[in-house]
Amino acid sequence: MIAEQSTETLSVALIQTDLFWENTTANLATLEEKIATLSGPVDIIVLPEMFNSGFTMNTAAAEPMNFTTTRWMKQMAAQANALVIGSFAVKEEGRFYNRLMCVAPDGSYVFNDKKHLFSFGNEHLTYTPGKSRLIINYKGWKVCPLVCYDLRFPVWSRNSASDPYDILIYVANWPARRAHAWNTLLKARAIENQSYVVGVNRVGSDANGLTYQGDSVALDYLGEPLSMLANAETEKIVTFHKGDLDAYRVAFPALNDADDFQINW
Repeated sequence: MIAEQSTETLSVALIQTDLFWENTTANLATLEEKIATLSGPVDIIVLPEMFNSGFTMNTAAAEPMNFTTTRWMKQMAAQANALVIGSFAVKEEGRFYNRLMCVAPDGSYVFNDKKHLFSFGNEHLTYTPGKSRLIINYKGWKVCPLVCYDLRFPVWSRNSASDPYDILIYVANWPARRAHAWNTLLKARAIENQSYVVGVNRVGSDANGLTYQGDSVALDYLGEPLSMLANAETEKIVTFHKGDLDAYRVAFPALNDADDFQINW
């Protein structure tokens, strides 16, 4: 990931959209238009989970790295001069991954694979789980991006006083029937980690018979909403302030009292 000059503010675009089922061409064309018509310049663009296909277990929808979707993300990052974040199905060395990609304007990228696979939907039968957590240093901000079901497991997102992140981002295909959990857990992650939180979900319905109502949101470090998106295709730009976050952590240093532990694989 390229080094950028540090900035006091960071503008993040939440792209809440319907998705065409297993149709990469249609999804990328729609998202390209939405990115091109954002209301202003942004630093980070956040797309939903499996933004090029919908939440599918069909391995025919998976791509190798540096193929159509990777190249498209590089193009969007360059055109928008922004870090683009989202996940899609990847085929690599005979295995399949729900891979979260973070692509910078210069074309460099980092990624990690979804750690907690949704066994209730048989995701674990198709995809291989990730084994590492990613924290990006971008424009002087530390960003921790995770995928959908990871939201239910607070240990995986736990912040650290010794090396804290500033923004926690979740990309998701989170069904409307569990919207209360989505809304509640996002607030909990913000409060317990003293971090800004972004959750970007899709709307519409898919071939699994599931309905999605969006509820994409940006929260401050108190769990208070800075922006809440309704059940519709929409885009929203939210600005975060580093000074406000740092001042709050100094005034109320709860992270210093957090439990010290390691995850055993």
